[in-house]
Amino acid sequence: MPKELPTVLSAEQVSSLFRQVDIATPGGQRDRAMLHMLSTTGMRVTELVSLNLGDFDVKQATVVCPGRNGRSKRERILPLPPLAVEAIVHYVEKARPHLMARHPEQEALFLNHHGERLTRQGFWLIIKGYARQAGITNITPHMLRHSFAMMMLKDGMELRSVQELLGHAHITTTQVYSQLARAEMISPIT
Repeated sequence: MPKELPTVLSAEQVSSLFRQVDIATPGGQRDRAMLHMLSTTGMRVTELVSLNLGDFDVKQATVVCPGRNGRSKRERILPLPPLAVEAIVHYVEKARPHLMARHPEQEALFLNHHGERLTRQGFWLIIKGYARQAGITNITPHMLRHSFAMMMLKDGMELRSVQELLGHAHITTTQVYSQLARAEMISPIT
């Protein structure tokens, strides 16, 4: 049976999500760091909210995505571009201390306003709010993962490398993005 092709956000839609974030607040600084992390690594939201402080390595500009609570059983070390590193460092140094006031022992990287680990549902509410402000009516958190994969393929990354970054066990799972890229290249004759 043919697989349904994933829905992706355009580069402009992703930029528009970023523009909605109020980085003058601790929550906004956290949200910007999370958006950078998702849009530049392709990790799952479950993996994002499972991250601990020790999973982020500022010197190596990487994040260890252990896959705990997620589908992937294999640990992945994902590279982070300078803008993402900068956003995460700023969040950890400036905003996270405000969020963790009630729970100073909390090891989770991303915290909610109670100082506890942010949940998938909490992230979903955050992203839906920004999407509404940006005028994006059809969005799911997983669309950022799909958009990352498409961006990597369009930038010339090999399918096997995309597979490794996404943590797919089988190349057939990743091939759907090649099909989507081909479908986008085919334009109707007018």
